[in-house]
Amino acid sequence: MDHETAGAVSAQIVDAIGEAVIADRDFLETVLTGVLARGHVLLEDVPGTGKTLTARSLASALDLRFQRIQFTPDLLPSDITGSNIYNEAEGAFEFSRGPIFANIVLADEINRAPPKTQAALLEAMGEKQVTVDGTTYELPTPFFVLATQNPVEQEGTFGLPEAQRDRFIIKTEMGYPDRAGERELLDRRAGRVEQAPSIQPIIDGEQVPDLQRAAESVSVDERLRDYIVDLGRATREDHRVDVGVSPRGVQRLFEASRAVAILQGRDFVVPDDIKWVVEPVFSHRLVLTADAGVRGVERSEIVADVLDSVAVPGAEGGSGRADNPDQPR
Repeated sequence: MDHETAGAVSAQIVDAIGEAVIADRDFLETVLTGVLARGHVLLEDVPGTGKTLTARSLASALDLRFQRIQFTPDLLPSDITGSNIYNEAEGAFEFSRGPIFANIVLADEINRAPPKTQAALLEAMGEKQVTVDGTTYELPTPFFVLATQNPVEQEGTFGLPEAQRDRFIIKTEMGYPDRAGERELLDRRAGRVEQAPSIQPIIDGEQVPDLQRAAESVSVDERLRDYIVDLGRATREDHRVDVGVSPRGVQRLFEASRAVAILQGRDFVVPDDIKWVVEPVFSHRLVLTADAGVRGVERSEIVADVLDSVAVPGAEGGSGRADNPDQPR
């Protein structure tokens, strides 16, 4: 699939999801960026904004198998991965696959499960496989985790460890729709019998890897590669940050920037692609100092300051567009 076709298909996918979900288009494109970059997305927002509907609609538009896992305090790792069950007829144990064996997995309210259960996702998200009783099982291709957590319900929750937050290529929020959006939500509900809307597939599920391969072939100028590295290193030098963006996070920004270029139908990355996606890629990876936490410093504020402090290739000062460093070499 060429880059222009991939961009057109991506736009159709976003349009289709937007027919079911009342959300900002930038948000929907950010979620799709995670899919194109072969990553996972963490949604943090208040209940009732449409996080679950977004995941279901994405799976429908991509014609992929969808599974929802409700994370609760009593959820066990085997409830996610599956377990070996004794078959009396065969006189042997058989592996019963858990809900993780799907293309798109919604880990709903992931921070309600204890750390041991959260850790069951680590191998699946990082290696696209699970290991049960010493046997490794490959997960379907493509495989994508969309996890949600509700920030307002702190009681009975377990914070995600740094290692697991780092597994998500993007962390973003839906936010409340504006007044016109909420009114449109009612108008749509009045026009159908079903409580939840449904959408038709835009592409065949087997074509999703083609979209991802198109992103893998996007060109990134050497100066822009330096720019991405400098952004990551600058987070480690900020006095408000205890642990900055890891090398993995720098690589994820590179991958996400290429996916953003695909959304625009281009085969090369421009500086604005990087700037558009850097906050949702970097912010959740930052570990703030105790003092910054007490003062209520926002991680997004730090990323914005980093963007201002690192010069864009070909531009004077710390901000602005590059003088055409985007042409592939």
